Amino acid sequence: MVSVRTSIGAAAIAAMVMALSASGAHAWTRSGGGIGPRGGTWSSSATGGCAGGSCSRSHSGTYVGPRGGVVTNSGQTSCAGGSCSHTGTTTGPYGGTVTRSSTFTR
Repeated sequence: MVSVRTSIGAAAIAAMVMALSASGAHAWTRSGGGIGPRGGTWSSSATGGCAGGSCSRSHSGTYVGPRGGVVTNSGQTSCAGGSCSHTGTTTGPYGGTVTRSSTFTR
C-alpha cells in the first residue's frame, strides 16, 4: 500500500504562509522526497501554522512507481474553536479520483 499526500496549489500555500508570518503566527514548512527499493520516487511538502486560536495545514505529494504510474494526493485541514475539518483528494495512476472530507469536534 502506498501512502502519499498532496496539496492545494503552491500559490495558495505561499499566501497562507505569508499571511500567518505577517501576523506573528507560528508557521512551519516541510518537504521531502526519495527513491524506493524498486526505483519508485516520491516527494511531499506541507505547510501550516497557528494564529489567534486557529490552526491550518496543507499538504501535497506525488509518488511515481517503478513502472511509471503516478499517484497524487492533496489536502487541507483547519481547526478553530474546538472543531477541525479536513478535505483531501487522491488521484491514482489510471485517473481514478477519490475525494474525502471529515469534521471532528473536541
